[in-house]
Amino acid sequence: MAGRYGEDVLAGDWRRRKVTPVVDAEPDLVVEDADSGFCGAVVGFEAGAVVLEDRHGKRRNFPLLPAAFLLDGSPVTLRRPTRAAVPAARRRTASGSVAVANVRAQVAKASRIWVEGIHDAALVERIWGDDLRIEGVVVEPLDGIDALDDEVRNFGPGPTRRLGVLVDHLVPGSKESRIVARVNSPHVLVTGHPYVDVWQAVKPAALGIAAWPVVPPGRPWKEGVCAALGVAEPADMWRHILSRVNSFADVETPLINSMERLIDFVTEPA
Repeated sequence: MAGRYGEDVLAGDWRRRKVTPVVDAEPDLVVEDADSGFCGAVVGFEAGAVVLEDRHGKRRNFPLLPAAFLLDGSPVTLRRPTRAAVPAARRRTASGSVAVANVRAQVAKASRIWVEGIHDAALVERIWGDDLRIEGVVVEPLDGIDALDDEVRNFGPGPTRRLGVLVDHLVPGSKESRIVARVNSPHVLVTGHPYVDVWQAVKPAALGIAAWPVVPPGRPWKEGVCAALGVAEPADMWRHILSRVNSFADVETPLINSMERLIDFVTEPA
């Protein structure tokens, strides 16, 4: 009978519990406070607490309590490094926010940001791509906004399924402003810029020109720009434009303000 039940189930230290890992709170380590959900990078220590800074530059202090933080979704206990840490140089993303290291892109959330076309989507990715991947927000290009109200209705926005829309040439009295006026969901935010096309939201200085060419009414704007600048095809012109955009400093302020508002709106907790 001695081997009937195998090993003694009480053998060894059966009272042992899972131990929470202890992690040094090195500069720029990104963690989440388990109680409040505040997520940020380590920027220092004050009065025995760790100081975290989120992507908007907001700072909060949190006591170094056992299992008080989440790292990659798992509980950890933070401790102040025993050695004097040399602060790492603060790297900035193309949007100007503080870059966070060793963070995986989140699984895409239900909320979305729509833009008018593939050029808009490429420019948004160029500048805000890092921020959007961390937030888990997908940018989707539309084929124009003529049927925007129908598209919004089909999307089915709600408190946990928000929608942000970036519109070109959104000025009073324009066709675009009349289309946008038909969208009235509290879970949808439509913003825009005054430029005829997202090309024009790129600063002329970034392209080495004094100003965007004036295209006569009735002529397609992109083709008119290409003709004035001696470029054969719009596709060639667009590749040149995108290659000269390295950060938010290369685009006009109305585009920056509109995109920042949309990101804040779709990432706001329900």
